[in-house]
Amino acid sequence: MFGIKERGSTVGREVVGGVTTFMAMSYILFVQPALLSKVGMDAGGVFMATCLSAAGACVLMGLLANYPIALAPGMGENFFFVSICGLGAAAGAFVLHWSEALALVFVSGTLFMGLSALGVRSKILESIPSSLKNGIAAGIGLFIALIGLEWGNIIAGSEATFVTLAPMKGNVVALLTLVGLTLMLSLTALRVPGAILIGILLTTALTFVAGQGGWIAPLEFTGVVAKPNGLGQTAGQFIGGLGDLRHELMRGGWVHVLTITLVLLLMDMFDTIGTLVGVASRTGLMKNGHLPRGNRALAADAGGTMLGAMLGSSTVTSYIESITGVASGARTGLAALVTAGCLVVAMIFQPLVEMVGGGVAVGHYAWGDPILRYPMIAAALIMVGSMMIRTVREIEWDDITEALPAFLTMIMMPLAYSISAGIGAGFISYAVGKVVTGRARQCPLLVYVFAALFVARFLLG
Repeated sequence: MFGIKERGSTVGREVVGGVTTFMAMSYILFVQPALLSKVGMDAGGVFMATCLSAAGACVLMGLLANYPIALAPGMGENFFFVSICGLGAAAGAFVLHWSEALALVFVSGTLFMGLSALGVRSKILESIPSSLKNGIAAGIGLFIALIGLEWGNIIAGSEATFVTLAPMKGNVVALLTLVGLTLMLSLTALRVPGAILIGILLTTALTFVAGQGGWIAPLEFTGVVAKPNGLGQTAGQFIGGLGDLRHELMRGGWVHVLTITLVLLLMDMFDTIGTLVGVASRTGLMKNGHLPRGNRALAADAGGTMLGAMLGSSTVTSYIESITGVASGARTGLAALVTAGCLVVAMIFQPLVEMVGGGVAVGHYAWGDPILRYPMIAAALIMVGSMMIRTVREIEWDDITEALPAFLTMIMMPLAYSISAGIGAGFISYAVGKVVTGRARQCPLLVYVFAALFVARFLLG
């Protein structure tokens, strides 16, 4: 069924490859609930939605496209999701309820499916300058790393400079984060499969010991395995969000809604195409620059996004961590099915995930809520951020009309605490740069459209 022998593999290699990919990507099972719960979503429901939507998408990829590529909620897409739901948003900014955001994720997945079926998605991707695509990826990396440093209690707010290095004396949370980062760095450098997952688990164990010793607030331990629950709190909520979005459109919020939807669509397309090409090239599946069954792979990705939105998760996309499974011998869709099985089994470890996502209290806000930090997953965010920023080497730095938009895209994301603000700055500056230098024809029409939408969005608040 999978043509295992024809691709020079064995069932054993496929199983090992699928498990290896799961270990490499499973950090998302800890990050996703902790992150989306910040905007009011049920952590247990998000965890189950993450496991089930990722497993479903992996099954689609394995059966439809027969590729050893795993899928799960994307890093970057999930941070954009919480940003449009108000995390870090300025007072008076346009903010969606998380059910409305799920509705837009579903719409973007539907659009992705339609564009893949019509065969026009390649034209859209080609219309986005490479400098902007690379700047977006690097900027998201910086943004994720910033949040990792904040969650690890390594940086703190400052009235004078906005952000500063947190006091290190007696800062056990920062010490645990740095230990976790050192572990992940060492394991990654030694090419140990599942380096980030192992780092999370070891740091969690150290954090638990520190809590029991009285050095920090103790973690709430309720066990390691249990019957998963909470899906009813998130599944199907996108339907109500679709209805609420109609009211947003009637109140004149169409510019914001349209811009957010297009950004969700483009981010998913960037990640998916990049991963498919990267993994297919590594496995030797590319034929004269063409990806066989490419539309099927894109359909599996789009279907995963739609499934995630229905269950209660941000955009599901192809994971570049699938390369680790390929390096272990995976060559067919059977590996993706093995990864799917691991994701389903992982649901019984919900208590462990909730303990990690519960965080460590380091103080209280003026209104009484605890200030939470997450040394168990902060190092993982910093690691992922460092991996994403490598795209800066592809930017054409000698051409200022390419370099400045990419730079503004990168720098605005962490400084404005907003992925969309960075993307908007990049598109606007790219269009302006080409026009004022007499190279207006070098700027694709789609960039002008996006630039106009972002200008309208910024002016409207």
